[in-house]
Amino acid sequence: MDLQKQTVPAAATELRASDADRDRIADILRDALAEGRLTADEHAERVEGALAAKTVGELDVFIRDLPAAHERRAPHAPAPSRPAPGAIPADPDENVVAVFSSAVRRGRWRAGRRIHAYAIFGSVELDLSEALFAYQHIVIRAFSVCGSVEVRVPENVSLRGTGGGVLGNFEVDHLDAEDPEAPVVHVDGWAVLGNVEGRPKRGKFVADILDRVQRKVDKSLRKHLDH
Repeated sequence: MDLQKQTVPAAATELRASDADRDRIADILRDALAEGRLTADEHAERVEGALAAKTVGELDVFIRDLPAAHERRAPHAPAPSRPAPGAIPADPDENVVAVFSSAVRRGRWRAGRRIHAYAIFGSVELDLSEALFAYQHIVIRAFSVCGSVEVRVPENVSLRGTGGGVLGNFEVDHLDAEDPEAPVVHVDGWAVLGNVEGRPKRGKFVADILDRVQRKVDKSLRKHLDH
């Protein structure tokens, strides 16, 4: 008798719902309201339930009687490895330099389209977990010589890395955001006898993406309450 425990994959309906999942359901409910398939009261009730749903299965309940629930969803296209030619200026919006010192950018700072970071016998930390994203694509050009450049991003953005190391370490996690409109952070450069790394900061999310569902809900509710 085999007593070894086996891990059984959770059914798709039992998976935890993401904010992108709730956003999709809110869009479907909004369209159903506009088409006259739902009354204002039904829409408000379902949206409230969708915002409180914990799993994908709980979300599907609110749209199972709508045509959109039975349409085949297009496959999610991953973010490009590099921004489109001409999308990012050649000159940096900001240079962050640490020579025998340290430089830090964190908190509510506005991230430009191109940031150059130089760590020469020093350390640079670029923490975008609470940054204001004015652009969808951001390029961080990182150079480390006997130093370190650390890039931290929210969990709900896409992250790409193209670079290398010479007797050093260049390591950038690959992230794919579920929201196609989410920011994409591209990290490239070189680590010479140093370290360049890019990682998500657990528990941190881009606020304007997370607030989008609530803004849509509030706008829709106000529109029908005004009537």
